[in-house]
Amino acid sequence: MTRCYEYRHVVAFEETNLVGNVYYLNHLRWQGRCREMFLRDHAPDIIKQLQEGLALVTVRCSCDYGSELHAFDEISVRMRLASIRQNRIALSFEYYRTDGSVAEAELIAKGEHEVACMRRDGERTVATPIPESLRRALVQFE
Repeated sequence: MTRCYEYRHVVAFEETNLVGNVYYLNHLRWQGRCREMFLRDHAPDIIKQLQEGLALVTVRCSCDYGSELHAFDEISVRMRLASIRQNRIALSFEYYRTDGSVAEAELIAKGEHEVACMRRDGERTVATPIPESLRRALVQFE
């Protein structure tokens, strides 16, 4: 198995619906959160570049759900680099219910996320190469 970047999370009541299970949209939110924490931990210079006109535009995301999650479930969202081509980055995600024990982790869902590197040019955005520091950080998790 390849190395992954891991974001750990405890489900809150606010992330559940009237029935008591996690509202499906939160899985996509956790993909974004995982990606943000990856930048903080492995490519912090990208945050400054975002303030200077770089844009990481989500062009596609998906999630295939296997089991329900509920309030106070402990989860691990594991992100891997699926591919890099031109100015596009494809990421894969696996969601595990861990409840504190990685050894007993249960696969709950799988997702994908594709990001395009763009640069703001006035009112437009134009394709730009993937910053080298981001590329170096991502290939560690291929």
